[in-house]
Amino acid sequence: MPASRLHRVAVLVLEGAKPLDVGIPAQVFTTRASMPYEVRVCGAAPGLVTGGDGLSYAVAHGLEALEWADVVYVPGYRHPDRDDPPRSVVDALTGAHERGARLAAISTGAFALAATGLLDGRRATTHWHYTRALADRYPRIEVDENVLFVDEGSVLTSAGAASGIDLCLHVLRGDLGVAASNHAARRLVAAPYRSGGQAQYVPRSVPQPLGERFAATRDWALRRLDEPLTLESLARHAAVSPRTFSRRFVEDTGYTPMQWVMRARIDRARELLERSQRGVEQIAADVGLGTGANLRLHFQRILGTTPSEYRRTFSQGAEK
Repeated sequence: MPASRLHRVAVLVLEGAKPLDVGIPAQVFTTRASMPYEVRVCGAAPGLVTGGDGLSYAVAHGLEALEWADVVYVPGYRHPDRDDPPRSVVDALTGAHERGARLAAISTGAFALAATGLLDGRRATTHWHYTRALADRYPRIEVDENVLFVDEGSVLTSAGAASGIDLCLHVLRGDLGVAASNHAARRLVAAPYRSGGQAQYVPRSVPQPLGERFAATRDWALRRLDEPLTLESLARHAAVSPRTFSRRFVEDTGYTPMQWVMRARIDRARELLERSQRGVEQIAADVGLGTGANLRLHFQRILGTTPSEYRRTFSQGAEK
């Protein structure tokens, strides 16, 4: 995208729209010096849209905003398993996608994307309460009920409202890099990164204090990425057996402990590439990967690019 113009974000408010779902992309992508985005909230037509939970929305734009946008967010709405979106909305979403815009659904907004047929043959998710309904109504969609979000490139879906934050931060990371995403997460007081493969909710049989203990261990590890970190040392900090730690860690994060450590190291390397002038060898040492060759190997495997190419792409957009 040319640096001379802002990323264009449309938030499509349908009848019965959920207030948290509407507010998340509007707030994450709000225009500011560190966020080169322009947001337009729209509906099937300009004017008052009756929302869910006792709220209504006065939207200034109609479906022409979808012709303008680079990415369109569709917040969740009430009774998605009973009420189809208007034909004009389905056609506008299809047209935006054909023009090259990305479509991103938050929670039950996935039903609106499903109505376009664009999710057929693809993986998708929605709020756990509606995953069965989505699968029954649209059997050609591969519905995954155990993830926070699914990125299929030009179409993205997420679980409940809080997962919409994860989806927006995921998109932001791809647009501007990890430093900008982490900055936005701090502003929102949100987790800077949760795997799309993380489970939507923790099974009730897991005692909450253990979840808190594991979160403390993750924080402990993030402060020691330049040191040797093993499954045994992580389990020792959490005061559980390595077997219990490994099993619960996958449930909590969607990754094995050592996969998570590697991605944390790569994320730290990304931030250093964006925000410092350190060489690849120094960054590799700083994040616990030892050598530049090792950093390049894992960077390519996880991100599909090289550290030098990543720096060229994102150092201009990093917050100074």
